[in-house]
Amino acid sequence: MAQQITRLWLMYPPRFITRPVIYELSREFSVITNIRQASVTEEIGIVSLELEGSREEIKKAITWLEELGVKVEPVEINTIEG
Repeated sequence: MAQQITRLWLMYPPRFITRPVIYELSREFSVITNIRQASVTEEIGIVSLELEGSREEIKKAITWLEELGVKVEPVEINTIEG
């Protein structure tokens, strides 16, 4: 199956700030995670995350995140790469 890379913004509610959600994601699904940017306060966690894997595994991973209560949005195409 072809591998693809999907870039996402994750917005964590306060109850997940200290939970290792990205670690759990990488253990639960056959995806490679790459944190591109992150900002965490006591009120919210915002993470720019790349997921690499099959389209099916990435979809499952996104569904899992959403079911946990993490808000998931795609990163805009015109985002500056560093």
